[in-house]
Amino acid sequence: MFSVRHFTLVVGLVLAVGSTAQSKLDSVQLLEEFEVVADRYREVIPSQRLSGVKLEALSSFSVADAIRYFSGVQIKDYGGIGGLKTVDIRSMGSNHLGVFYDGIEIGNAQNGTVDLGKFSLDFIEEVSLYNGQKSEIFQSAKDFGSAGTVYLRTRRPKFTQSKQTNLISYFRTGSFDLVNPSVLWEQKINKNISSSLNAEYVYSSGKYKYRYTKYNADGSIANDTTAVRQNGDIHSLRLEGGFNGYLPQGHWNVKGYLYDSEKGLPGAIVNNVWKNSQRQWDRNAFVQGSFQKQLFNGYDFLVNAKYSNDYMRYQNPDTTLMLIDNKFRQQEIYVSTANKYSIFPTWDVNLSVDYSWNTLDANLAGFVNPSRNTVLTALATAFEWRRLKAQASLLGTFVFDDVKIKEAEKASDKSEYTPAVFLSYQPFVRAKYISPLRVRAFYKRIFRMPTFNDLYYTDIGNIKLRPEFTTQYNLGIQYGKNFKKGIINDVTVSADAYYNEVIDKIVAVPKGGSGGGSLYRWMMMNLGLVEIRGVDVAIKTGIAVRNVGAKYFSPAYINLSFSYTCQKAQDFTDKNSEWYGGQIAYIPWHSGSAIVNTQWRTWDLNYSFIYVGERYHNSANIPANHEQPWYTHDLTLGKSFKFRKSEKYFAPAMKISAEINNLLNQAYEVITCYPMPGRNYKIILKMEI
Repeated sequence: MFSVRHFTLVVGLVLAVGSTAQSKLDSVQLLEEFEVVADRYREVIPSQRLSGVKLEALSSFSVADAIRYFSGVQIKDYGGIGGLKTVDIRSMGSNHLGVFYDGIEIGNAQNGTVDLGKFSLDFIEEVSLYNGQKSEIFQSAKDFGSAGTVYLRTRRPKFTQSKQTNLISYFRTGSFDLVNPSVLWEQKINKNISSSLNAEYVYSSGKYKYRYTKYNADGSIANDTTAVRQNGDIHSLRLEGGFNGYLPQGHWNVKGYLYDSEKGLPGAIVNNVWKNSQRQWDRNAFVQGSFQKQLFNGYDFLVNAKYSNDYMRYQNPDTTLMLIDNKFRQQEIYVSTANKYSIFPTWDVNLSVDYSWNTLDANLAGFVNPSRNTVLTALATAFEWRRLKAQASLLGTFVFDDVKIKEAEKASDKSEYTPAVFLSYQPFVRAKYISPLRVRAFYKRIFRMPTFNDLYYTDIGNIKLRPEFTTQYNLGIQYGKNFKKGIINDVTVSADAYYNEVIDKIVAVPKGGSGGGSLYRWMMMNLGLVEIRGVDVAIKTGIAVRNVGAKYFSPAYINLSFSYTCQKAQDFTDKNSEWYGGQIAYIPWHSGSAIVNTQWRTWDLNYSFIYVGERYHNSANIPANHEQPWYTHDLTLGKSFKFRKSEKYFAPAMKISAEINNLLNQAYEVITCYPMPGRNYKIILKMEI
C-alpha cells in the first residue's frame, strides 16, 4: 500500500538523481522503474502515459497533439496552431471525457468540451489517459464522474545539490510565421516550500498552403485548387505560477493560471468561400489549491478547491448573413474533500464529497442566465487478495438548476446513482514484483449532464433534456517482461476488447413547424442510440545497444511504441432511416500510431507516424460522405550541449531541435472542409540553468 512515506521516498530519490546537466534518460528510467516496483497507484486498469524524454521528443505543439498517439482516441482538429482541438475517447463523444489539470478538473458548463490546444507541453511532466476512471480511490468525486479521463501533471520543482534556482527557457520559430517564447523560473524558498512562475507567448499568422479537392457524386473531380489558408492568426499569452510544499505525512500546492488570446476562425471551405472573417477572444483564469495529509495511522484526508472565471467573445462581422457579436462569461466555485481509511493493509475505503456552483451570463437576446448547483458523493473501496485486485465505486450526482429571469422555465432537478467495478487478476507469478501476465475487466455506467447550451441557448435549447448515459464493458490482458541480458530491456503488450452503449444521446435536429422541419432552426433532443465495439492494442519495448566492442562506442537507447484501434461505432437512432446502423461520423474503422525514439550520446532522433483510416462525416454512409484515409510522418532531431561548471555558477545546459511535420506533404482533413497544413518546420531552442 502506497503511503505518504513512500511518496517522500520517491521525492528523495528524484532529488538525489544528480545535477541538471546529468542525462535526462537516466533520470527518467530511474523514476519509471521505481514507480513500477512501488506500485504507487495500485492500478487495476493501467493508463496510457507519455512522460519525460519521450513526451519532450514528440513533434507535438499542444496536449492534443500528444494524445493522438494513444489507442482508442479520436482527435477533432480544425487546423492550424490556433484551431479548436477536442478529444473523443472510444467514440463516446468529447463531452464524456474529463480533463484534470494537476488533479482538479477543467470544467466547461457552457458546452462541456475542453479545447486541449490551449495547453502547452513545455512544462507538462506527464500526460496520462484512463479508460473508465483512474485506478485510485483516494480522489475527488469528480474523478469518478466521466467515461474516460485525461490527467495533465505539470512539472514539480526539483533542486539538485545546493541549487536554489532553476531557469528553463524555450524559443520556437518556423512555419506559419511562428514566434513562441516561454520561460520557467523555479525558486527554493526553504527545504519544504518552493515556488514556480511560467510565462508563454504564441504568435502565428496561421497562413499555410493547402490543396482542396472536391468530388462529384460519381467520383469525378469537381474542383482541385491550391490556396493559402486565411484568417487563422493567433496571439496568446499564458501565465502560470504557484507554490508547492511538503508537510510531515503530507503535501500541498496552490496554483494560479491565466490564458488570454485573440484568434481568427478560418471556417469551412464551402460554396467557393475561401476566406472567413470570424474572430474569437478567450480569457480563462483560475486559482486552485490542494491539501493532502495523513491525520493518523490509516486515515488520509484530501481537500481541493478552485475558482475559475472564463470569458469568450465571438464576432462575425459579415452582415450579408447576420451581424453577430456574442459575449459569454462563466464562473465556477468548486470544493472537494476525500477521506480514505485503511481497514486492513489490503483493504481501503474512501468517501468523497464535491460541491460546485456554475453560472453563465451572455448578451444573447432572451438568454435566461442559468446557474447550477451540483453535489457529488462517491463511496469507493479497493481490495487486494493474493493475485486479485478489485475496486468498486458508487457515485451519486445531484443537480439543481436556476435561472435569473423569474418568468422563464428551468430544467428540473436531477439525481442519479451510477456504479463501477474494476478487476485485475494475475494468473501466474514468475517474479516477486513484476507480473508477466495480467487479465483485467471493468464495468461502468456513467452519464453526462446536458450543458447550459443544450438546455438554455436561445431558441435552440430544450429544458426537457435527459442526461446522456453510457455503459462500458471492457476485457483485456497485459503481458510485461524485463530482460537482464541481450539488447532488449523490456517488452509490454496489452490488448483490450470493449463494448460501449450510449443512450439518450443529445443531438441537434431541425425544429418543426406547421410547414414541416426547418433547416435554419434547430433544437436539442434526446434521440440518439449508439453502440460501439472495438479492440485496442498497444506494444512498447526498450532496446539498449551496448558492448559491441568498438573502443569509442557509446550505448544507444531505442524506445518503440505502437498502438492500433479497430472500432465499429453504429448509429441506431432512427429505426425508419435507411442509414440505420451506419458508422457514426468521423469514427474510422482502423487507426494507429508508431513512435521510435533513439538516443545516442548527446543526440536524439524521434520518428512518429499516425494513421486514420477511411470513415464518413455523417451517419449516412454513402459515397458523398466518404472520407479518405490520412496519415502523417513527423521527424525531430535534437542535439544537447553541456558547458563547463565554474566555481560560482552551475553549468547551463542547452538543446537545439529541428522538426519536420507531415514529411510527405500529404493533403488531408481531420474535419471535412477544414484543410490541414502540409509539410511544415520548427526550430526549437531550449536552455536550462
